[in-house]
Amino acid sequence: MNGAESLVRTLVSGEVNVCFANPGTSEMHFVAALDRVEGMRCVLGLFEGVVTGAADAYYRMTGRPASTLLHLGPGLGNGLANLHNAKKARSGIVNVIGEHAGYHIKHDAPLTSDIEGVAHPMSDWVRTALSSKTVAADGALAIQAARETPGRVATLILPADTAWGDADGPAAVQTPVSPQLVASDAVGAGARALTRGEPALLLLGGAAVRGRALELAGRIAAKTGCRLMSESSNARMECGAGRVDAARLPFVVDAALAALKGIRQLILVGAKTPVSFFAYPGKPSVLIPDDCAVTRVAGVESDLEGALEALAAALDALHTPPAGIASLARSALPAGKVTLDGIAAVLAALIPEHAVVIDEAITTGRGFGAAMAGAPPHDWLSIMGGAIGWGLPAAVGAAIAAPQRKVIALEGDGSAMYTLQALWTMARENLDVTVIVFANRSYKILHVELANVGAGAPGRRAAELLTLDRPDLDWVALAKGLGVEAGRAASLEEFAQQFRRGLARRGPYLVELVM
Repeated sequence: MNGAESLVRTLVSGEVNVCFANPGTSEMHFVAALDRVEGMRCVLGLFEGVVTGAADAYYRMTGRPASTLLHLGPGLGNGLANLHNAKKARSGIVNVIGEHAGYHIKHDAPLTSDIEGVAHPMSDWVRTALSSKTVAADGALAIQAARETPGRVATLILPADTAWGDADGPAAVQTPVSPQLVASDAVGAGARALTRGEPALLLLGGAAVRGRALELAGRIAAKTGCRLMSESSNARMECGAGRVDAARLPFVVDAALAALKGIRQLILVGAKTPVSFFAYPGKPSVLIPDDCAVTRVAGVESDLEGALEALAAALDALHTPPAGIASLARSALPAGKVTLDGIAAVLAALIPEHAVVIDEAITTGRGFGAAMAGAPPHDWLSIMGGAIGWGLPAAVGAAIAAPQRKVIALEGDGSAMYTLQALWTMARENLDVTVIVFANRSYKILHVELANVGAGAPGRRAAELLTLDRPDLDWVALAKGLGVEAGRAASLEEFAQQFRRGLARRGPYLVELVM
């Protein structure tokens, strides 16, 4: 057995049984080992950003890390943007990065680079294997790091000679450490803040926006009368009928300031104090009122369900019926010209039960949340780090993680162009994904941001950098060229028809919605 095989066997025994890969020469012994070890599903991405984005969403849906296989420093560099998103989402990933054989590095071959230096900014744990005999143990430590709460990005660099050299066998992976328990004094502080008789907001993030944790938050809101919201972006949020509606804090600064106006007590469970995405002249970076007191009950590293249970117990709210339970209320199908409200109504009317929504509709989708509250229960995954090109890869990862559920990717045309290679992977793996590309022929968000930062209206040269025309992108042709069936819609009636067509298929389908 060589080092590469010992690593693959360690990964599989540690329940890391999906590998999103874009390999090169230095990774060939790892690739060969995949033929000798049962239990690893291998998924090829034609660009490294597809690989890392898919691994992010896979963790969000399963709570288990996948591995990636990337080629040297440049390959890792190509995947860094979506590793940034994964790190912000606290997703566990085990990156395996090939490296030149140790004795070859001194010759400064063309692909030689400082891989650890490339890896560190977007990783929580980095190690270079030093011997084929230690590769398995290094892999076990990488898995252990990735499985911590919250998940972490672990990067193991695998020199070629440690992959082909002799090894003793796989290594055992330690049982994951349980999430941190929340201190009783933090729970007490939260209970006092909620019962001061002042306008209070319970702000949720992380695992607090799912399952029993979300239900407990609804009980606390019902008992105390506090407002209940979630962070603007959430790694995975349970939404729709039968669930507590924790409306997302608006992205736009003015809207967020309005939503938080008058709040005197902010209680955080899995969330951070809200700040603006960017700095804007004349506007605050911290979005809460100056006289608002902040109480941090629990961070994302904690047992958030346990924290909310303790908080509910302290407030005698464990048996209080939760506030804000959304009822099923299908929207009527709208007709006519494409509008943002009309798009939201079509989605809410047709989305199937237990769908997984991947949201990279940066501008178009900001207001969808309110319309979706009465839709059937579904999960909503947001881009967490703001590095666009995440949505299509995330749809790949989510579909592999939850093959029994329909995945719906809401995608801007500008963002989709970063990683459109993901469509090929969807076709090759026959993934059950319906992609909706909002084709507004521009980086629409930047038109808005140009004004928001006080730079005025775009002139001719500025407009050249903000528009996606001359030529217009043909998403139907692009999708079909990558093996995905597609159709175009230019009205709300056509959108509903095309969306239905995608939902009826068992496999990928793309809808280009011309706006």
